[in-house]
Amino acid sequence: MNIILLGPPGAGKGTQAKLLEDTREMKQLSTGDMLRAEIAAQTPLGVKVKAIMDGGSLVSDDIVIEMISNRIEQPDCAKGFILDGFPRTVAQAEALDAMLARKDKKLDAVIQLVVDENALLARIEKRAAESATVRADDNAEALKKRLAVYNEQTAPIIPYYEGKGRLKKVDGMAAVNIVSEEIAKILG
Repeated sequence: MNIILLGPPGAGKGTQAKLLEDTREMKQLSTGDMLRAEIAAQTPLGVKVKAIMDGGSLVSDDIVIEMISNRIEQPDCAKGFILDGFPRTVAQAEALDAMLARKDKKLDAVIQLVVDENALLARIEKRAAESATVRADDNAEALKKRLAVYNEQTAPIIPYYEGKGRLKKVDGMAAVNIVSEEIAKILG
């Protein structure tokens, strides 16, 4: 099974991806982690990516798609992969679909974790108040900025996948185990 988990920051995509890795042996693919791994391994792609990033530029969609294309061929992706945080734009979604088609692979589902943004803000404020160790971006102001970017850039891919009949929605505000059960129903 090959899936995308969609939803704004704080929706629980990472939590659900980890559960899917543990229960279905699917591999969570984070483009940021993959970029860092390519650089660390000093692959030809990693050398190219490092030069781009060192120059302060963003890595192009073509390079990210090439990296994903290479990564999904690895043995740990044999039972499927979970994309979390990619694609972020309609152009990336189209490029991903084209690459998968060339490999005779497909997305089995695009699962949107639907959440209430005000509740997310309240959740992050509570976590920041209760935790001794807080990530630098784990505060209401940072989350507001990340939500704005998500709504502007990533949310437009929702109609793209709806139009292809692949989008499934899950109440991301439910308890973690309920969200997992709903995702399991979608995946069969």
